[in-house]
Amino acid sequence: MTAQIHPSAVIEDGATIGPDCVIGPFCIVGSDVVLGRGVTLKSHVVITGDTYIGDDSTVFSFAVIGEIPQDKKFGGEKTSLRIGARARIREHVTVNTGTAGGGGLTSIGDDCLLMAGCHIAHDAHIGNRVIVVNSSAVAGHCIVEDDVIIGGLCGIHQFVRIGRGAIIGALTMVTNDVIPHALVQGPRGKLDGLNLVGLKRKGVDRSDITALRAAFQALKDGEGTFLDRAKRLGDEAESEYVREMVGFILGESDRNFLTPS
Repeated sequence: MTAQIHPSAVIEDGATIGPDCVIGPFCIVGSDVVLGRGVTLKSHVVITGDTYIGDDSTVFSFAVIGEIPQDKKFGGEKTSLRIGARARIREHVTVNTGTAGGGGLTSIGDDCLLMAGCHIAHDAHIGNRVIVVNSSAVAGHCIVEDDVIIGGLCGIHQFVRIGRGAIIGALTMVTNDVIPHALVQGPRGKLDGLNLVGLKRKGVDRSDITALRAAFQALKDGEGTFLDRAKRLGDEAESEYVREMVGFILGESDRNFLTPS
């Protein structure tokens, strides 16, 4: 009853519009869409499919959210998109629902910023407080953990995992998994070190940063394969951050890893 809906907007029967929503001119909201409390749609926004957008989110003009996957195997199955609270989805962003073969769900966590022109593909799972900068694309089945920053004009290959707190420099193509708190840059992404600026900004204890730097050096220069080095780190690690890194490396993966150069 408290929503403000412009007369030119099209709200299909069955859509759920939360209290205090603001829906601008020429928006289209599909029949299976649920908007939480205080969601704002600027003009010319399309929200369709089985899509939920969390409280206090804002979607800017010409974004298309919840359309079917760009996957030739898609046969019209009922799949979903879930976006958390306080999302900021800028102009011309596209986000697709999942596919039956990929679990049927695309998800985006809380407090994410998707800048103009970026794309989140089917069955991708984006964590909390993730920033995807202008014109970057996250391909299908990717996992992007909390507090990741993906720079402008980047491409993330399908099935890639990006660990918590990593930063991807602009104009980078990422084809392999990225360990937590890493710094990746270059036309064909290379693991160039740790995201030390991000760690310091988050107030991570100096002892943990020192432990991460030592762990990174061990991964770079130690004996044996990359996995062998990670297993040895896991046996010796006292820092929670190093244990997180080791757990990520030893976890399930459909890609190889970017390794220290």
